[in-house]
Amino acid sequence: MYYIYILKSKKTGKYYIGYTRDLKERLKYHNSGWTPSLRKHIPLEVVRIEEFRYYDEARKRELQVKSYKSGEAFKRLLES
Repeated sequence: MYYIYILKSKKTGKYYIGYTRDLKERLKYHNSGWTPSLRKHIPLEVVRIEEFRYYDEARKRELQVKSYKSGEAFKRLLES
């Protein structure tokens, strides 16, 4: 299974969108500071997860959600 996820920084309130096969490990990786662009936003929490059977589906959805970022569609997605 593949997952797309939305993380929210508890420190800055910013969002990060990504995909992975192992959500638990990915969150641990991001919160450990190994992702340079996220270091100043640690700690991060998962606010949304979507599950997909195939990589192509997850990647397509990730790009779609990233296109929503900061818009009304993104806000509706977080509320659902």
